[in-house]
Amino acid sequence: MSNLWDLTHIQPRSGSVLDGDTIAAMFWNAVAQRGDKVWLREKHLGIWRSWSWTQVGEAVREIAGGLMSLGFAAGDTASILSNTVLEWVLADLAVLSAGGVSNGVYPTDAASQVHYLCEDSRTSVLFVENDEQLDKALEVRERLPLLRKIVVFDMDGLRGLDEPDVIGLDALRALGRDYNAQHPGAVAQRVAACRPEDLAILVYTSGTTGKPKGAMHTHAGLTYTVRGFNTLIARNEDDEGMCFLPLCHIAERMGGEYFSLYTGARLNFVENPDTVPENVREIAPTVFTAVPRVWEKFYSGVMIALKEGTRLQQAVYGWGIGVGHRIAELVMAGQPVPALLKAQFRLARWLALDNVRKLIGIHRARFLVTGAAPISPELVKWYLALGVPMLEVWGMTETCGASTGVPIDRIKPGSIGPAASFNQLRLDPETGELQVKGANVFAGYLNLPEKTAETFTADGWLRTGDVGTVDADGFYRITDRMKDIIITAGGKNVTPSELENELKFSPYVTDAVVIGDQRPYLVVIIMIDQENVEKYAQDHDVPFSNYASLTRAPEVQALIQGVIDEVNTKFARVEQIKKFFLLDTQLSAEDEELTPTMKLKRQLVQTKYAPQIEAMYRT
Repeated sequence: MSNLWDLTHIQPRSGSVLDGDTIAAMFWNAVAQRGDKVWLREKHLGIWRSWSWTQVGEAVREIAGGLMSLGFAAGDTASILSNTVLEWVLADLAVLSAGGVSNGVYPTDAASQVHYLCEDSRTSVLFVENDEQLDKALEVRERLPLLRKIVVFDMDGLRGLDEPDVIGLDALRALGRDYNAQHPGAVAQRVAACRPEDLAILVYTSGTTGKPKGAMHTHAGLTYTVRGFNTLIARNEDDEGMCFLPLCHIAERMGGEYFSLYTGARLNFVENPDTVPENVREIAPTVFTAVPRVWEKFYSGVMIALKEGTRLQQAVYGWGIGVGHRIAELVMAGQPVPALLKAQFRLARWLALDNVRKLIGIHRARFLVTGAAPISPELVKWYLALGVPMLEVWGMTETCGASTGVPIDRIKPGSIGPAASFNQLRLDPETGELQVKGANVFAGYLNLPEKTAETFTADGWLRTGDVGTVDADGFYRITDRMKDIIITAGGKNVTPSELENELKFSPYVTDAVVIGDQRPYLVVIIMIDQENVEKYAQDHDVPFSNYASLTRAPEVQALIQGVIDEVNTKFARVEQIKKFFLLDTQLSAEDEELTPTMKLKRQLVQTKYAPQIEAMYRT
């Protein structure tokens, strides 16, 4: 693999880089060890502001002291209702340093969901980001008798607020300074009293098939797993990472906050979800973890920009990416790369590929990590052809994040790699279900012993619900969710995710749900990429007045039909898509059809759009 990429400092590390058997102890050891080195960075009023480990420690100590002054006891739960901002991390570490349990709430959740999550978790202190999130909390406060205080990160627009149960974060820190002055060592005592087996965090599942379930993770499980991550995808204090996925999701909590805490890699917060492309170019992360939706969006942006380029630019890119693909194929096959091809690749990078990398913001990236959802193998190969290794990992909330990972020296697009060294994997011989065992596996669902019992086999393996295969090298491949596999009326088994991934490789398709269980043929519901399809319409003089009219335009319908026709050529006749329907409503994270990680909810979409689905089978 060194023929194409510099593997220096990429190889996994097995030795521990930071002591601590709880997240709180690990954090305070990091503060003592790293001191004035920069850990967190945020953009404030257009300027990047750095926080050293010492500064973070000071803020965390004050917030923890403030919580204790409010009567927050060891074992109490605090919830955080906020977008991914730096204060999220401060509050999280303060709650853990006070011996409490930290729970994240998606900022897109409605007031009713906030009520359920706070009630189920027995939340006594609720952190909220701003006035918008505060409104939700105040709406349900009367129905939460255990809720003692609401703490607001950003008090802009709330200066005149007269609510005795509401306090700003700065005011809480002032309380903490006073409390810590009167009780020196109180926070340190709470940290020392925290045991590895104590509950540390709750991560609620998305609740696509019922009420969300609170997955319980102990300090022992978190510290064990975060050390394991370094044997999978090593980082160090010289690395620049990005924090932009929801922190209440296990991927960013573990792979972003806690892994950065452990390794010392700098963590940069984006301004908001809409500025991610701009912030990536500013930060130029050296390690970059994202979900397929992000990687697809970057690819689409490049493809659209390329169409606007000159014929010479298009030709140079075509030649350069072709060279990259030839080298990537050789490297993945374990074959040597001829000297001439290496020289051509250096020229290709200088002429075109480095510009593409800079356009995305991955020109400094040592490697990219993708997970949380299936990704098209062709997309992985495209990034490889740019000269940036993309490593696919697989895991879930219940496994505390990544449980498998593709090794840097044996990349197999479409595979999730072998089992990580810190856990075991197996396939159920009857169902093909992937099952996991290890100290990283969660402690069960809060208040749901029956659901917890159902999630484990009789011999203690976690049932993941994913169906897969494993090859002779021990590399696993996820074929689909057990509940999502389609059996057509003709008895053919179809894995919809393969078709969906191929469709999403198009710059004009953001998401897709293939349908056909017990049906004579397959159909698909598609969510178009608004920006790219609008640009297509403008370039081709297609009239439209709004999003709905855009999706109904005959030219747009023909565009998507062309995408489907191309995808169909890769599949057997019985697996081909016969008809499609374009969602005519612009969806955002606030809409019920989307998960917080911006994936279409299969069951909900099928229910909500049942009339449109039936129409595709009638005509």
